[in-house]
Amino acid sequence: MTTSSSSSPRARTVSAEAETVGRYAPSPSGDLHLGNLRTALFAWLFARSAGGVLKMRVEDLDRVREGAAESQLRDLAALGIDWEPEVLYQSTRTAAYEEALSQLQEKSLVYECFCTRREIQAASSAPHGAPGAYPGTCRNLTEEERAEKRTQRNPALRLKSEVATYTVLDRFAGEYTAEVDDFVLRRTDGVFAYNLAVVVDDHFQGVTQVVRGDDLLPSAPRQAYLANLLGWEAPRYVHVPLALNKDGARLAKRDGAVTLAQLLAAGLSREDVVRMISASIPLAPVKTNDDFHLPENAAEMLTVFSPENISLNPWTVLDPLMEGTCCIG
Repeated sequence: MTTSSSSSPRARTVSAEAETVGRYAPSPSGDLHLGNLRTALFAWLFARSAGGVLKMRVEDLDRVREGAAESQLRDLAALGIDWEPEVLYQSTRTAAYEEALSQLQEKSLVYECFCTRREIQAASSAPHGAPGAYPGTCRNLTEEERAEKRTQRNPALRLKSEVATYTVLDRFAGEYTAEVDDFVLRRTDGVFAYNLAVVVDDHFQGVTQVVRGDDLLPSAPRQAYLANLLGWEAPRYVHVPLALNKDGARLAKRDGAVTLAQLLAAGLSREDVVRMISASIPLAPVKTNDDFHLPENAAEMLTVFSPENISLNPWTVLDPLMEGTCCIG
């Protein structure tokens, strides 16, 4: 849902005058593909073009493949992206998430949920329910009912939201309003949920600007609302277009040679890959030794980057190898 309803509460957001601290936060489930690399470059370019810095976070609470984090960081550095020296690993942050959860519990904003995924899907697909939203099934259980359900399965912990919708301001989407349901804070297996961890870590790292794919825009109102509940200002949001495959779906590793390692193995260079991404933004050529060419590394991209000039259309990647060769020279 995208609206600009005046009745929806609005996020308290970090001032535009605050120092720009961006971040990139990959999940170490495998190698980064072209879409991931492009978004990482966007995050770096937006931060550095504003005179700020980029911080790095590895979101390793779930789906971790051994060695993937190190490989991802190497690929980012190979394109010329730099960041503040300390990399934050979410797996080291359990105590911080517990503290935030305790703050919410003290405000009576947390409750146990015993619903299975199938039960939630069935309830939210009913005519009165919003697609995908939690319908509040366990919100008002009695203590006796909760005690009985605990004998059957471990509960997840959900936020007891006090708003129906929430509004954030995005650089490109403008005022964006979406439903805020009683989303999960900690899963049934005890792992803290993304929506809690990302809010706690953005605050801890002093992040003032979040640049990420526009598929994550619907989660921004939830996260900004949670940040405000914890007494923090939400970061400024910049949601950028995705890279899509030839079928119009989000680019994925199954779409052929789309990771840096695959493209290098197929004969392209790192400079070719950066030129390909530069063409997709699009960026103007740069001049080196009386020769004009598309930027070949992050530093060259920065010299011609302007947030006002980027395309807001998705990048459709038809054939990465052909696109790479078209951008050579």
